[in-house]
Amino acid sequence: MTKDRKRENSGLQTWLAARAFNRRSLLKSVAGGAALAAAGPWIVRDAFSSSGQLDLLHWSDELPNPVIPDFEKKTGIKVNSTPFSQNEEQINKLQATAGQGFDLCQPTRDRAPQFKDIGVLAPFDTKKLHLDNLVPSMLEGSTSVWTWDGKLYHVPHCWGSEAISWRTDQAKLEYKTLSYGTLWEEPFKGKVQGRPHSLLLGIGLWMDHTGKLPSNRMLDAFKDEATMKKIYDPILAFAISKKAWIRQFWDSADNTKSGLMENGVVIGQTWDGPALSLKKQGKPVSYMAPQEGAIAWLDGWALTTGAKNIAQAYEWVNYVHSPEVSAKVADGSGYNPVVKGADKLLSDVARKNFEEAYPDDAVSKLWARPPEPSWYAELRTQYAEKFKAA
Repeated sequence: MTKDRKRENSGLQTWLAARAFNRRSLLKSVAGGAALAAAGPWIVRDAFSSSGQLDLLHWSDELPNPVIPDFEKKTGIKVNSTPFSQNEEQINKLQATAGQGFDLCQPTRDRAPQFKDIGVLAPFDTKKLHLDNLVPSMLEGSTSVWTWDGKLYHVPHCWGSEAISWRTDQAKLEYKTLSYGTLWEEPFKGKVQGRPHSLLLGIGLWMDHTGKLPSNRMLDAFKDEATMKKIYDPILAFAISKKAWIRQFWDSADNTKSGLMENGVVIGQTWDGPALSLKKQGKPVSYMAPQEGAIAWLDGWALTTGAKNIAQAYEWVNYVHSPEVSAKVADGSGYNPVVKGADKLLSDVARKNFEEAYPDDAVSKLWARPPEPSWYAELRTQYAEKFKAA
């Protein structure tokens, strides 16, 4: 492992701050956040009353109602919303317009090298942001890999993970035996869902955990192209041999849900948000980290080079960086907040779902996606397409 890789991984562990994500300990550590909550989530400046608009390119399930309507009501700023379902879709939209047409977009933390390469982002003026509102480990998640030329290009919005979701009325699973390898057990043949590239990663983490394919928890795959191919070739071969297990490949939060509720899926490797949203509604669905560790991610906000509504963009970022709004995002989406004091405002159901999703030592085992070089993203796509087409 290179010195740079060690530094990146150290940053990952800092933002994960695993034990700080335990709801009880986080509440104790951010008691001061109550003052923020009491002060109200935002200050509406007269200059913004009935002024302007804002063009957002955002994840389809990360701005649940009433987040946008409340912002429009409080500020008078009209929000034009363009949702997307995959980072590749977002990147393609921004490349096609050279960053024009959107004020803010929502990159995932690990995509920093790709966004730097395509040059569609503008730096934030941090003096205009309320960064002190953020949980320090969450802010460090952005600053550690989204700072270049001395400027910051990304601030946190919410965090979540990818792990195992299943129909509780059709399968009985326990944390102590749950694994990414569980997907490929005989009872689940023809009943599995997942994204091709995510399933390949899960297989790799399982093979590393069992000693079948040592890879330093898949981090070796990020070293160089030759090493990645050496690791991914046997993973792909195994995945293709299990293609009959796949019921559907999902590509959005919505078809993750429909797979579980309408399309015969019993188990899958999915984001936490869709599954926990169904669970919150009382559906027979659950979500849990496996023994190899849930795959953690951090989504944030970034200014585009074509941003026209700059003042409104800063107003938006400071709005979502209030305890109340960060809690609304988490409660409505099933993901997790990044603002001090937001945990105190979560519903009891959201708190319970978190504890059940990450039982025992699960939080300490979180596997954070490292920053992905462009060469890695391209090769990963090639492997995913081969799996999908097999």
